[in-house]
Amino acid sequence: MRFRHPDGSTVHLAYCTNVHPAETFDGVLAQLRDHCEPVRRRLGRDRLGIGLWLAKDAAHALVSDPSALRRLRTELDARGLEVVTLNGFPYEGFGAEEVKYRVYKPDWADAERLEHTTALARVLAGLLPDDVTEGSISTLPLAWRTTYDDTRAVQAHTALATLAERLDALEELTGRSIRIGLEPEPGCIVETTTDAIAPLTAIGHDRIGVCVDTCHLATSFEDPHTALDALATARVPIIKSQLSAALHAEHPHLPEVREALSAFDEPRFLHQTRVTAIAAGLVGTDDLGEALKGDALPDTSPWRAHFHVPLHAAPAAPLSSTLPVLKDVLTRLVGGPHPLTRHLEVETYTWQTLPAELRPRSRPQLADGIAAELTLARDLLTDLGLKELP
Repeated sequence: MRFRHPDGSTVHLAYCTNVHPAETFDGVLAQLRDHCEPVRRRLGRDRLGIGLWLAKDAAHALVSDPSALRRLRTELDARGLEVVTLNGFPYEGFGAEEVKYRVYKPDWADAERLEHTTALARVLAGLLPDDVTEGSISTLPLAWRTTYDDTRAVQAHTALATLAERLDALEELTGRSIRIGLEPEPGCIVETTTDAIAPLTAIGHDRIGVCVDTCHLATSFEDPHTALDALATARVPIIKSQLSAALHAEHPHLPEVREALSAFDEPRFLHQTRVTAIAAGLVGTDDLGEALKGDALPDTSPWRAHFHVPLHAAPAAPLSSTLPVLKDVLTRLVGGPHPLTRHLEVETYTWQTLPAELRPRSRPQLADGIAAELTLARDLLTDLGLKELP
């Protein structure tokens, strides 16, 4: 979906396909047929943006076989779909029964991450619509914190500097500018936007910036205005933003709140949980189940958990979502005289891990839910003065 900003520039809105498990090229083609095109039809649009997640095997197939890339581009056009952004965070296995810590491997100190992201950039350059010259890719924020040391930090920074050089060469070759955004996430070396400033300033290349995920920002209790002001002051570019909402528990000391939270403690994904304690500042656990055990976290202040809840359907009381944080971020990103980023991506990959009574039971129900999320995002954008384009 495209929108015209009051300054005349185009802002793109997509939804991320990491909600649909697919590891191969054929799986990606099936996604377009079974999920993406039905969402577009529900929205009544001739064109829908999707943020493709391409696992290692799918990306390799596309970058090594020009005919496969041409076929994907043809399928996108035929189904009324377009791609300006990729989700390059998960490497493989995102649809596995247990993902947890695996999603952070390989990290930016591993050669596989550089090669995979280079492949994604080359693929995206070939998928961009004819009238679009800029693409974006989100990636993991360097590494999970427990596997990182000074040696690996040097390796990661060197890899990102090498990537920037490759992206320069790619633009010279194709005329397409591809940029990469580190996506701050709780528990990682770059947990917050503040954490992103030092490494990105050290790299010092405008092709490497930050991807602001509004669920992650909210989970870490970052103030949106402070966070975005700091990025602007440091001249760190916002490459893209993922529109998502975290799980919020206002009164975690209450037994009924603990019980409600326990329904979201599931085995596939990691649900980092955070609280702001008066004495200790931001403290947390790696997963929701850990937080719910005894006194692992202070319970006199609200908790937030990294669980991407559907934008249009906040959990029932006594829980809620951090949608207000998303709204504040979006206002800053595109509500001013000029957009701070032109790539927006709804990313709710947790539909099939919601509590059973909230989980879609069929493909049509999932398509309805994704369309409802995009409708909400569209309405937020038009309320900010952007005009939806055909």
